[in-house]
Amino acid sequence: MAIDGVSGRTSYIGTGILNLRSQLENLSQQLSSGRISNTYAGDGTGRSLAIGLRAQMSNIASYSDTMTNITTRISVANLSLQRMATINSEVKGAAVSAGSTLDNTGQTPGQKTASLDFFDSVDMLNAQVGDRYLFGGRITDTAPVTAADKIMNGDGAAVAGLKQVISERHDADVGTNGMGRTIVSTGATATTVQIGEDFAANPYATPTPIGPSPFGMKLNAVSTTISGAVVTQPTETPPTTPPAAPNPKAMSIDLNGVIPNEGDTVKFTFDMPDGTQETITLTASSKTPLPDGCFAIDQGSPTAVPPVAPSPSVTAANLQTALTAAVKKMANGPLAAASAIKAGDDFFNNTPPLRVAGTAPFGAATAQVAGTKANTIFWYNGEPDSASDPARGTAVAKIDDAITVQYGARADEQALRKQLQTVAVFAAVTTSATDPYSSGKIAALNQRVAANLAVVPGQQSIQNMQAELAGAQASIKATANRQTQSKALAQTMLSSIEGINNDEVATKILALQTSLQASYETTSKLYQLSLVKFL
Repeated sequence: MAIDGVSGRTSYIGTGILNLRSQLENLSQQLSSGRISNTYAGDGTGRSLAIGLRAQMSNIASYSDTMTNITTRISVANLSLQRMATINSEVKGAAVSAGSTLDNTGQTPGQKTASLDFFDSVDMLNAQVGDRYLFGGRITDTAPVTAADKIMNGDGAAVAGLKQVISERHDADVGTNGMGRTIVSTGATATTVQIGEDFAANPYATPTPIGPSPFGMKLNAVSTTISGAVVTQPTETPPTTPPAAPNPKAMSIDLNGVIPNEGDTVKFTFDMPDGTQETITLTASSKTPLPDGCFAIDQGSPTAVPPVAPSPSVTAANLQTALTAAVKKMANGPLAAASAIKAGDDFFNNTPPLRVAGTAPFGAATAQVAGTKANTIFWYNGEPDSASDPARGTAVAKIDDAITVQYGARADEQALRKQLQTVAVFAAVTTSATDPYSSGKIAALNQRVAANLAVVPGQQSIQNMQAELAGAQASIKATANRQTQSKALAQTMLSSIEGINNDEVATKILALQTSLQASYETTSKLYQLSLVKFL
């Protein structure tokens, strides 16, 4: 009878021990990693779903990073816009309440406030997050707004800034005679008072017609309450036919032999360069001394021998004198303020900026010319604003598979450009305390600044921009909340596929350890068994 050794038979026990050890290692690895397997192959039939869930969670994490960056940019942009809105209120309040008291620099306290706020505005529009400028449209690596000092004062003697552009335009609008490019004269009869423009270009020139001079006050209308007087509305005097150069326009009032009554008025209305209108109202008066804004009614000489009757021609001469003084006051007051506003528009609202053509003195200038970067500061260096390419669309980010947000901005958008322009002009204008027309000029400037900073229905405002960015933020917040919930659901499902029950695994490990220990002991005894011991 053959007797086998134990080694052959116990190999089956060794294989069992190896299996137990393999199971123990797998369970230990599961307990440490929290996953049922380190490979998708070990996930069983749920492996495809697990791959999809992990891809979804990865996308959510990527979108979350994008939303964090965008939220930061929008927050910084909104802080800049909020400061711009505050500046609007500050400067508008200063313009309304500052009055016309000048300091030794020729400016009011309100203008000093505007100067500080202008520099602050430029800083706000040059805001950046990291290396990205926020108000240059798609041009994000360059500061969109030129330095405030250069905008104001230019770059050396050769490159003009806003102050020089305003000064040149002032001289061209007020004219060499200080009459706003108008001439007051006697009309066709001794009882007629006429006011005309001092220049008219040739609109019939070829190949390109030349329009009227852009400078000075333009005649709009004349009216009177003097019964029997005849008014002539602005018309070419005398008319011409092409191709002859047209004569300047003129308007007039003929007393027509009538002596005005006390309190009768004559009104002359003019169009200002900035699109506003100003009216001169002259009232007939027999008072001595003559009140401001009045013209003297000739009384004749009733005590002379023979008595001299009141003269319509003398009254007309008095009206002409009063009109001349009033026009000069308007030209150096409201017109000068309107000229500054228009110069600001030429500088900020045109690319390239417009300047007065020719060389100093500019009182007789007749045209404008486009500035170049060699002679004029260009205030905006970003992507130009365009109605066909909305500013918000210059920065677009995808925050979900089917959701994008737009958060771009340009410093030359209407709301920002108009405010920056108005604040800059207010800060740039200076006058002299010895100028007899300074109070009228400052009062007119204050009025225009306050009006230009007011919100106009139908026009973009800073609040509109804030609302649009707030809409983007709301979309980001809603998307982030939804993605957080989706991520939690995906994680739960992934855990059900890849995850383990720690208690269950620990119990299995203990059971395996007990079995393994018993197997080791049994195997050890079997290997120690021999025939001698058996017998």
